[in-house]
Amino acid sequence: MILQMAEKLGALQELLAEMDTRRAKVVGGGGPERIKKQHQGGKMTARERLEVLLDADSFLELSTFVQHQGGKLMNGVDAPGDGVVTGRGTIAGRQVFVFSQDFTVLGGSLGKMNAQKVAQVMDLAAKTGCPIIGLNDSAGARIQEGVDSLSGYGEIFYRNAIYSGSVPQISAILGPCAGGAVYSPALTDFIVMARGSSYMFITGPEVIKSVTREEVTFDELGGADVHTQKSGVAHLERDSDSEVLETIRELLAFLPQNAKEKPPMLPTTDPSNRSNPKLLEIVSPDTKRPYNMLEVIRELIDDHHFLEIQPDFAKNIICGFARMGGRSVGIVANNPRQMAGTLTIDASDKAARFIRTCDCYNIPMVTLVDVTGFLPGVAQEHAGIIRHGAKMLYAYAEATVPKITLIVRKSYGGAYLAMNSRDMGADVVLAWPTAAVAVMGADGAANIVYRREIMQSENPEATRAQKIAEYKAAFENPYVAASKGYIDDVIAPEDSRRILIQALEMLALKEETRPYKKHGNIPL
Repeated sequence: MILQMAEKLGALQELLAEMDTRRAKVVGGGGPERIKKQHQGGKMTARERLEVLLDADSFLELSTFVQHQGGKLMNGVDAPGDGVVTGRGTIAGRQVFVFSQDFTVLGGSLGKMNAQKVAQVMDLAAKTGCPIIGLNDSAGARIQEGVDSLSGYGEIFYRNAIYSGSVPQISAILGPCAGGAVYSPALTDFIVMARGSSYMFITGPEVIKSVTREEVTFDELGGADVHTQKSGVAHLERDSDSEVLETIRELLAFLPQNAKEKPPMLPTTDPSNRSNPKLLEIVSPDTKRPYNMLEVIRELIDDHHFLEIQPDFAKNIICGFARMGGRSVGIVANNPRQMAGTLTIDASDKAARFIRTCDCYNIPMVTLVDVTGFLPGVAQEHAGIIRHGAKMLYAYAEATVPKITLIVRKSYGGAYLAMNSRDMGADVVLAWPTAAVAVMGADGAANIVYRREIMQSENPEATRAQKIAEYKAAFENPYVAASKGYIDDVIAPEDSRRILIQALEMLALKEETRPYKKHGNIPL
């Protein structure tokens, strides 16, 4: 009897030893030499990234022992985990699902089984109502697997689309992301790139050189600076893998687990009734004097902490996350220091996308207005400013989250509507005494309204100056709009934080429905 038990125990120990050996091989990825090369490139390995991103000891790996099922071109090829690590973990105690591409295994290339692992965690995230985080570092489609590799990308893209707006999806670009691979991150809510070690493009420098004879480096073509400053594809960039991962943790804190929940409330020691006398110093009543809108935002929010989204793209509009009274809010604001805060094609796209993201995830919106209008010009008109500007109008009108607008200074013309006016669905509209709401500025308006009087006058310049002054007195103030119910209250700047937080508290239980439809048709 004892002998039989000893034999069984010995057999079990052999099985456990085999399991440990197999697991160690998977955990070892592509082996010491490839891991060393990854580190020499300034990059972490797939598993090291998960250790930084997730809470300690929270990672549960899934599909650990999956291997490629490739054809004859993959015979004899060893690919531990098939080039991707997948599973669940927690961030600040909240469950998330993750996949981390392993560049040390076949360059992190995507094959059929690799894609199935990713699809599995995406499905689990949707079923359990948890965010999906993808850590991208891949050479792209695995050529040896042919159409199976393309099918794998299709499975992922499909899930990116159908789960969009259901659970948050965040992509980190921590190495190469080329060809069809770029479309999965592009379908997610946020993209964060590592400066100097990551890039995204459809066709690489060699293909471009052969087709157009243009010579360009990987970084010049699709590096982090390109996509955060020029293309607008990426939302944030950081200097290293670890900074990217910390930023994702910070970003996630503003978001709910899914579209059925509200973002988490976080305690703050910053008093809700804190006065803002500094705002009187920041914003001049002189509409021609620019000021730093970021300073205004930081003065209003909890602990002056603002996570700006796409800070280097379309700088004439500011978008980002903050908290007010412990509550997560999305902020959209004109930036008078850039192009006088006018709305352009890129600014409209940036704002519309951000507004819709906030609406997807039940994040209240605070809009700060100081806008003269849409940027005039042939280039803007020919490039479709009408279509792009309509995106902002559509996004604000469609949004059902609490929407509060504060007019800081100018609010003119169509841009008055595009910046969430009462007519576009704002729940509360406030204004400072410095605000001016009109169809256009006094200079332009006087030239049109009083054109005949000015032209027939003996002293046209003096008459023009007089008419400008009359127009300003009659229209360039918040009280005309307030008298017609378009503005709820004109408030002292120093009271802004307290009143905004009170308005957010008032709207906390807001519910609003829309007519039945399959989906709207936003002007893309």
